Amino acid sequence: MRTARAQGRGVIVLAGEDQNDCEILAALIRAHRPDLGTAAKLVRINDPVRLRRKSGPDLAAAVKVLVGKARAKALQQRAPLLGFVVHEDLDGYTDARYDRIRRTLAAEFARQCQELRTALALAAWESEGWLLLFPDAFPHVRPRWKVPDRLIDKDTGRVKDAKEELKRGLGLPVFRESDGPEVARKALQHRLIPSPRGTNRSYEDFVGDLAEWN
Repeated sequence: MRTARAQGRGVIVLAGEDQNDCEILAALIRAHRPDLGTAAKLVRINDPVRLRRKSGPDLAAAVKVLVGKARAKALQQRAPLLGFVVHEDLDGYTDARYDRIRRTLAAEFARQCQELRTALALAAWESEGWLLLFPDAFPHVRPRWKVPDRLIDKDTGRVKDAKEELKRGLGLPVFRESDGPEVARKALQHRLIPSPRGTNRSYEDFVGDLAEWN
């Protein structure tokens, strides 16, 4: 990821399903926490996150591994660990299931990370649903792209399979998952992130977690 040198400034560790998701998170963190995101180095651990179906001892063990790797990454960077952000696509709406998963994961991270800032990016349906909040960023990536009106100013947490909607609706060239980070970077560059168009409770919950970092 494109980050400033952060020797002695601290690191924020990202864990997600893949590199694309983590790069999207990096842009969002820089927008919402410029006090941390500008100075800190944002680094990724490579383990894919698979927490949503876990509970009890299985969840505790999986979280322990992720937290341990985040701490190890900070030691490797020789810098304090300023925060740990965990992403997972939920492949579902912001409904009772979402509430249950978020409540369960938040409680486990709070139990294991009492002295560590954490944030959960549990995207409904997926990261692309969050990108729909910034429709004006897409033409900055591909001039011919236009997000269909039916997807603008909506509750994007209710859009099933936003990735496929973008593939069908943007026009040519066809949207690819690897385009997501550049959309997020353009949203950051053009200062679109502070004024999302539409809503998505899973996104708002993530932003709320970041706001609580002090």
